[in-house]
Amino acid sequence: MIQYTGRGVILVGESRIESYEEVSAYLAKLKLALGNGAIINFQNERSVDANRNVKYTNKFTMSDLFPDEDPNTVLKRELQTLTVANYIKTVRDTRFPNRSEMREFGKTYTGEAEVYIKVRVELLNVACGGNHTVFVMSFHYAQTPFSEERFPYA
Repeated sequence: MIQYTGRGVILVGESRIESYEEVSAYLAKLKLALGNGAIINFQNERSVDANRNVKYTNKFTMSDLFPDEDPNTVLKRELQTLTVANYIKTVRDTRFPNRSEMREFGKTYTGEAEVYIKVRVELLNVACGGNHTVFVMSFHYAQTPFSEERFPYA
C-alpha cells in the first residue's frame, strides 16, 4: 500500500522513500561514523545464502571485486563514496523492530557490475564508552537489474 505523508515520504509496506534532505543527512551520519572509528559489522557469510546462487552472495562479490583487500577496509572506503543518487529506499528491520531502519543503495562497479548495498548506522555516545556501529547486511551483486529499480534521486 502506498501512502503520502505530510513530509512527502512514500510508504510501501515495510519500506519508504525518504526525502532528499533525509537521505543526505543519513549519508552524513554514515560518513561521520566511518571517519570516527566506527565498528563495521559485515555479514560476509549469511544463512540465507545457502539457497542462493553463489554469485549473489556477499562473500563472492567481495572476493570477485576486491580479491586482495580486507573486507572492512573496502567497506569503509566504498560506503564513504555513496551519494543520494545511489539511494533506493529505506526499509524497516522486521527481524529486529527496535533497531533503526536500514537503507538500500545501488552502485555500479567496473562499468557494469551492479552491487546492492543494505546498511544501518548506529551512532552512540562515545563519551559514554560506546562505539559507532555500521552494520552492512548486504554488499552483493544485484539480483534485479538496476534498470528495474527505482532510484528516486538519480
